Amino acid sequence: MATSNGRRKRQRGEIETLPSGSLRVKVYAGEDPISGKRHYLTEVIPAGRTAAKDAEKARTRLLAQVDERRNPRTRATLDQLLDRWLEVADIEATTRMGYVNKLNKHVRPVLGKLPVGRLDAETLESFYASLRRCRDWCGGKAYVKHRVEGEHTCTTKCRPHVCKPLSASSVRQIHWILSGALSRAVRWRWIAVNPAGQAEPPAPPHPDPQPPNPADSARIINEAWRDPDWGALLWLAMTTGARRGELCALRWHHLDLAAGVLTLRRSAYLDEHGELQEKDTKTHQQRRVALDSETVEVLRELHSQYLDRLAQLDAEADPADYVFSPEPDNSRGYRPDTITQRYGRLAARLGITSHIHALRHYSATELINAGVDVRTVAGRLGHGGGGTTTLRVYAAWLSESDQRAAGTLAARMPPRPATPTQRTVESSPYQRIAVELREQIATGRLQPGDQLPAVAELAAAHGVSVGTAHRAVVLLTAEGLVSVTRGRRATVACA
Repeated sequence: MATSNGRRKRQRGEIETLPSGSLRVKVYAGEDPISGKRHYLTEVIPAGRTAAKDAEKARTRLLAQVDERRNPRTRATLDQLLDRWLEVADIEATTRMGYVNKLNKHVRPVLGKLPVGRLDAETLESFYASLRRCRDWCGGKAYVKHRVEGEHTCTTKCRPHVCKPLSASSVRQIHWILSGALSRAVRWRWIAVNPAGQAEPPAPPHPDPQPPNPADSARIINEAWRDPDWGALLWLAMTTGARRGELCALRWHHLDLAAGVLTLRRSAYLDEHGELQEKDTKTHQQRRVALDSETVEVLRELHSQYLDRLAQLDAEADPADYVFSPEPDNSRGYRPDTITQRYGRLAARLGITSHIHALRHYSATELINAGVDVRTVAGRLGHGGGGTTTLRVYAAWLSESDQRAAGTLAARMPPRPATPTQRTVESSPYQRIAVELREQIATGRLQPGDQLPAVAELAAAHGVSVGTAHRAVVLLTAEGLVSVTRGRRATVACA
């Protein structure tokens, strides 16, 4: 092809004939950022009458992909992308360890050798489906899972493999990890499109917090209090909703017992070498949590015991010492996994299905059910988003508060006019309570000026809610039989 100045323009891409007669189209696509080698797009056209024409079309198409940057710019594998991404990604230490563990265990053995450019939505969704069937990628084949690799004498620990699906939550986490790495690959122009953005991960699981009920909570505290230090730790976990890492990193100068305030600013974690380290809290914000008088007293007693131990050791108190520690001088904090395991053993002894994080759920649900607004609960727990997480996780527990609100409103409603049938047969629970009180007033068992039983007593005696019992009192007040003064118990009206 000649240009305006008469020189022949060099043709981009080349078409070569293979020994088989097929044509191979080859187009230069830049330098591979991983290997540093020249990167080409290739396509083979089968031999035939239209082979030359088809090859020219393929060359044009590949050139268009290069010009529009729709071609994979590298032959790098997913393993190489993940290594490069982990080098540059600004990820918190504990988050990074979680990412690395999931990638090494589930992703790299299966998809690691696959070129990034060949990864598509179908491959990812097939991968997710396989994880949901079996986390070990057994492919449905029966085999013996040995306790150690290599030659050995099998014991009872060598047993047939049983498929265990990976939870939907874990698969979703893997999806978002891959999405982050592939999004960076798009920005680096290694690939044109993020295949994870086109893949559909499993639906998010429905939040199902399962805190211990008040009776089980009492059993847990009573059992833990055999060791006062351990009991105080669980008590503080219940009353503040602090995370286990935050409790492990708590020091005496974080407590202002005079003001009744606890400041949570650090969190303990184990690094990749198993060493205990500290970092910012999960949301990177310190928070001040108000303490009730009973919790303040628990912490005062704990501090007194700490000072007594130091006196026996002839050591000086240090405000930087840990509040909870396995050492007599409180010089070292607990490992978070130690707290988890010890609590698990305690719950197992009591026959309670629970884990240490459930105490955080306990704090949240008790506050919500007591009528505390969600933003305040979110602030105590350290949830971000102004309470969005709190609402999403604990929405199911708002139903009890909603029912209580409905009962309160019903109690303040005026009495519903009775139909002729209702006047004859008063079968509603509040009406039956009203009938009984009318009879007591009529027979003189309740004299003018006498106080009626408390609403809570009426509710307990008749097996109804407090709102229902209160409605019976409202009905009698409307009939002029009962007199109600604000802040005082209802009395029989004087004639």
